[in-house]
Amino acid sequence: MKIWFNRWFTTVSHYIDMIRANEEDRKFIIYGTHPNKDALYLQNCDYAFVEPDISGDEYIAFCLDFCQTHAIDIFIPRKENVLISKRLANFEAIGVKVLVCSDAKLMVTMDNKAAAYRELARDNPIVSIPDYEVVHTVDEFKLAYATLREKGHQVCFKPVIGEGANGFRVIKDQIESIHQLFNQGIGHRISYHYACEILSQQETFPELMVLEYLEGREYSIDCLASNEGLYAAVPRMKGEGRVRELVESLELIQIAHKFHHEYKLPYIFNIQVKYNNGIPKLLEINPRMSGGMHISCLSGINFPYLAIKILLGEKIDKLKPRFGIRASHIEKEMILKYGGNEKAQ
Repeated sequence: MKIWFNRWFTTVSHYIDMIRANEEDRKFIIYGTHPNKDALYLQNCDYAFVEPDISGDEYIAFCLDFCQTHAIDIFIPRKENVLISKRLANFEAIGVKVLVCSDAKLMVTMDNKAAAYRELARDNPIVSIPDYEVVHTVDEFKLAYATLREKGHQVCFKPVIGEGANGFRVIKDQIESIHQLFNQGIGHRISYHYACEILSQQETFPELMVLEYLEGREYSIDCLASNEGLYAAVPRMKGEGRVRELVESLELIQIAHKFHHEYKLPYIFNIQVKYNNGIPKLLEINPRMSGGMHISCLSGINFPYLAIKILLGEKIDKLKPRFGIRASHIEKEMILKYGGNEKAQ
């Protein structure tokens, strides 16, 4: 059976390993593509290609052609997964199963942080939402900042559409001490006046969320599900540095169950929350495998392989994840065996 990963995070290399090491000893041929010929996960694929750096409908046409050319059975997309969700019928017509939610409207909502917040901010919310404003001019930004400061919040901002920490900044106007300068990373800090100066370079800019900054612990909840039920939810606490801990938090596991009961998101999804004054508040929901999910797999749950079984309509036995596991990682050198001469066709 042939599986294709298009443009993904580097950590997808772990998921490729887990699929190959499945407990049923099933054999898979792994295809990988990326615009960068040196993307590390390509080294872990049976066949690796350089894909064109395009997007939108042009990229969908490339995906369909790639699947047909290489007789792909299962497509696990990250790039353009929302648009691919809208075009699932095209892939099904050529016999390709795609590991992506078929509810395109829900995919669009979850991809837009502001839309997700609006959807989830209801009379009886599944999870608490931070105080926030959406802005696209510098004057709106200044007003939002003032409003949140009046509520007593430290303020941060991030793009409405984006992944990870891209574009995330915490507004801190305090003068840096020598201790902070020498001993603390300040990459995500920005002064209010400098933020205004940058944002005033354009009359309007892409929508930005201005939010209360959450001071507490951050958790990432990796979830495995079908449309019918949630099989596993593994909360992963972000500790100091690179340390992560799998925590059996009934509060966070219940959030995952409530979310799935309401939205029926299948296969794999990820809920990120951060605590403030003892209350878990939503950061974002990712309707795909998260970049750090390989840590959650230390619970004994082979998330990527089991998601494939769900996609294929196969039975999943009852799962019981192990908690209390603390983990980290170290860098490892890798000799590049592919020269990047192969172009995707």
